[in-house]
Amino acid sequence: MIFERVGELTLWLCAAAVVYGYLVYPIAIWILARCFGRRRVVPASIDADELPRVSLLIAAYNEETTIADRLANALALDYPPEKLEIVIASDGSSDRTAAIVREYADARVRLIDYPNRRGKASVVNAAFRELTGDIVVLSDANTLTDPSAIGSLVRWFRSPEVGVVCGRLVLTDPATGSNVDSVYWKYETFLKKCESRLGALLGANGAIYAIRRTLFTGIRRDTLIDDFVIPLVTRLRTGCAIVYDADAVAREETPAAIGSEFLRRARIGTGGFQSVAVLWKLLNPVHGWIAFTFLSHKIVRWLCPFFLIGAFASNLLLLHRSSYIITLTAQAALYLVAAVGTRLAGVGIASKLVRLTTLFAGMNLALLVGFFRWLTTEPEGVWSRTLRQ
Repeated sequence: MIFERVGELTLWLCAAAVVYGYLVYPIAIWILARCFGRRRVVPASIDADELPRVSLLIAAYNEETTIADRLANALALDYPPEKLEIVIASDGSSDRTAAIVREYADARVRLIDYPNRRGKASVVNAAFRELTGDIVVLSDANTLTDPSAIGSLVRWFRSPEVGVVCGRLVLTDPATGSNVDSVYWKYETFLKKCESRLGALLGANGAIYAIRRTLFTGIRRDTLIDDFVIPLVTRLRTGCAIVYDADAVAREETPAAIGSEFLRRARIGTGGFQSVAVLWKLLNPVHGWIAFTFLSHKIVRWLCPFFLIGAFASNLLLLHRSSYIITLTAQAALYLVAAVGTRLAGVGIASKLVRLTTLFAGMNLALLVGFFRWLTTEPEGVWSRTLRQ
């Protein structure tokens, strides 16, 4: 009897944790943001002569197919040329990335060519020491930034309490260039907006975020998700505000293959578990709402693969009761539908719902793979390009 009670308790607690992480928390954070949050007043544009000097830092590894387009996009930014430097930090690229950057005669473009591959975190640490901007905007080589994005980001720094500003990433179809933000990406953007209103934004989009150069003190060289760790370490150390600006837009193509996206998510999962050792102090309630968002949005989410396994395993021990045959069937059906979704190419509502289960299952499988990589290997901080069309 006690064994059965433990099985039931495990099943329902695990199921409740998953439901909380993906369904209850979004509702809770929306209510809390409405009741206790404050909508930050968007600062007025800054006069050209008062604009701060900006360094756009792009760490690149073997980006010969994208770096020319990235530089053309950066040079077209609507920001005073004399106040903008565009720094490409090549992490031991073995292709023509560095050579292509050297071809640019524009004084705004600067190449820092590290001959040996050292990993993105080490490159960022080293490059920061050579930047001249008051504000550093970090971005990726495969990102295209809207012309007004830099101006939108820097206006927030008129407030001395603001230390980091996160822009909005829009996903585009590689064939048509149209916006293809998925339901999940819109869901994550919604959470960012709510968390920002509570002053509890978690990390940034690596495609576009800005930080005061003087606030950056470096990160561990094996850091895998620098866009998550840098803002939160800065917040933990200085108490600065992290702001979300939906007007500062960057665009990236969706990955060309599901396998590439899975590897990327697994890497993010590894980096998430790794980051707890650095950021665990944020779970202390003295940090306010960010302790709640970090626990609910990140910790619970990262543990969901184990909750799913716990729910399924404990359910197997309860099959002598007919009601638990139903719950096991429902779980099995979810995973079967998720498997079908990997082969589905329709565009209707039914197809999208099926692919949503595929995304859910794939994310949690990637997190599980990421956990075991974190547990069994020593992270090196190096990264591989996500293949895109």
